[in-house]
Parts: sequence; structure tokens; C-alpha cells
Amino acid sequence: MTIPVLTFFNNKGGVGKTSLVYHLAWILSQTGHRVLTCDLDPQANLSAAFLDEDELEALWKEDNGSQGKTVFKCVNPLLKVGDLLPPVLQEITSTLKLIPGDMRLSGFEDKLSREWPEALGKDPYRPFRILTSFWTVMQKGAEDLDATVILADVGPNLGAINRSALIATDYVIVPLGADLFSLQGLRNLGPTLKSWCGEWQERQEKWKPPEFELPEGRMKPLGYIVQQHSVRLSRPVKAYDKWVNRMPKEYADNLLNRKSGPFPASPQEDENCLATVKHYRSLIPMGQESRKPIFDLTAADGAIGSHATATQDARRDFQALAKLITDRAGLIPTLPGTPAPLSS
Repeated sequence: MTIPVLTFFNNKGGVGKTSLVYHLAWILSQTGHRVLTCDLDPQANLSAAFLDEDELEALWKEDNGSQGKTVFKCVNPLLKVGDLLPPVLQEITSTLKLIPGDMRLSGFEDKLSREWPEALGKDPYRPFRILTSFWTVMQKGAEDLDATVILADVGPNLGAINRSALIATDYVIVPLGADLFSLQGLRNLGPTLKSWCGEWQERQEKWKPPEFELPEGRMKPLGYIVQQHSVRLSRPVKAYDKWVNRMPKEYADNLLNRKSGPFPASPQEDENCLATVKHYRSLIPMGQESRKPIFDLTAADGAIGSHATATQDARRDFQALAKLITDRAGLIPTLPGTPAPLSS
């Protein structure tokens, strides 16, 4: 049995995507799930959230042997004549582990681009091996952890690395900001996912029976999350509402192919909106400094007074979001000590 992969993806950068993956990974791991995170963004920001610079430098060294200590090291043998290396998971806690990213992963982009058309050829074994390498690495890591869910972070582009990440994906969650750029990102994202899904199915149909297990490439949209990072005191409410209230229609049109309304008047009324995430402002740098999720900050970390109250609010918000995501994806916690269910 394969483990579900949830990928957080938008063509627009700067919407707090990596922070979402980081905090949801923590909250899921604290509420009964074994969570594997995989950093498929060559910028490796998720890895930098979990690990300090000395740890990353050690992982990225060329001379640390033939071990899959980063996602690039796992797939690098495919650039020559070798096969995948199994991942060496970084333990964050006993229920949360990481396959670290690597800035050298960007060098794998051209290889993935070349193999996409080759998968339609007469000898598709190696093209399929390369195109499904991210999925194979993640599933092997999930098997080692006995994970219940895999969370993948990807960069904000529509290139070959993300195409291979998305064919490995069961559910797509779209983080959005309240601006024109997020709106345009939705318009780019929907047709691209539809195209990638169709092209992947075509390739699978051409290779039957396959000689090894392949991902389904479902890429099912699970919903969107509105981030309030763009809300500032100097920004009029009208400017925020102008863009955010168009998200329900654009999401339905481009991600769900629903062309006719009526559409909800705002994300708050839209069942496809998983949450509106607050901007926790000074808690974010405090969490980065302490290398903790914001809902785990304590007085020793500087979370006192109103900050302490905000950490409790953040925990409730992320627990509610995690519950909604796991309910929709059909994910069942397997560990004892799971908190009582929250109302959605």
C-alpha cells in the first residue's frame, strides 16, 4: 500500500507555502500521525526551517559517501548509469522526519525534461524510472518511518521538477495571497495540472504492464488556503477584498473546471477554502530563531503576554486546518494520544 502524498503548490511565490508545510507537519505529528516531509524545492527553504546551517552544510558535502542524505543524492545516480539510492531520513522527532532538499537538485531539471517525451518511446523503463524517482524515494522513506502521510514542498514554477513532483502527488493544496499575482497563479495552475495529469495517464497507458509500481498521478485539488501575509495597516480593506473575494470563482473555474455559478461571495463562504491563515507577525521570526513551530513557543522563547495568547490561537487554528485536510484526504491517525476531534 502506498502512502498519500500531499503537495502544497502555487505558481505564485511568497504566499507562505513553506511555512504552511512546516507547521502542518508539526501539528500532524503531534496529533496521531507519522509524518514524512520531503523538500523538492531546489531553494531548500523547508530544510532550512528544520535544520541549522551546520547540519545542512554537512548534508550537502560532496564527500559524505554514497548515501541518500538529500533528495538530490538519492536521484543523482540516475544522471549517469546508476539507480536510485534509498533516502537517509533526518529525524526531527520520533513521529516527524525529513528528506532534505539540496540546491543541486536544479541540475536534475534538464534530465527530467528530456525523459518526458522518451517515456512514450519503445523502451520506457529508464525514462519511467527517472520521472517517478521522487515518488519512489518518498515511498521508500514513508515505508521506513511507517508514515501515515507525506507532505511535499515544491518551488513556485511550472518546470520539469515540479511536474515529476506532481505526478507523485495524490492531493494538491493551493496557498494563496490576496493579490493579482495569486489570482493569475490560479489561472496558470489549473490548466497545467489538467495537462500534466492527462499526459501522465497517456504515458501509463503506453506501458502496460509496467515493470515496477508507478504513481497514479491523481493531483486531486483538496482546497485552497488564503494567507493574510499581504494585509498591512496601510492597505485598505477594499484592496484586500477586491482580490480575495474573486478566489472562489477562479478556484472553481480553473482547478475544478466548474464554469457556471453561482459562486460564493467570499472565501469564508466557500467550502473549497480550507482556512484563512492569520499573519502572526512577530511570532514567525521568534519561531525561526527558536527553530520551533509558533504554537510550541514558550515564555523561555519570548512568548509572553499577548504573544503567549497568540501561540494558543495558532495551535487551535492549525489543529482545525489539519483536521479538515485529513478528513478530506481520508487520513487516519494511528498513534495513541490523539486529541479529541475539533469542530471544522
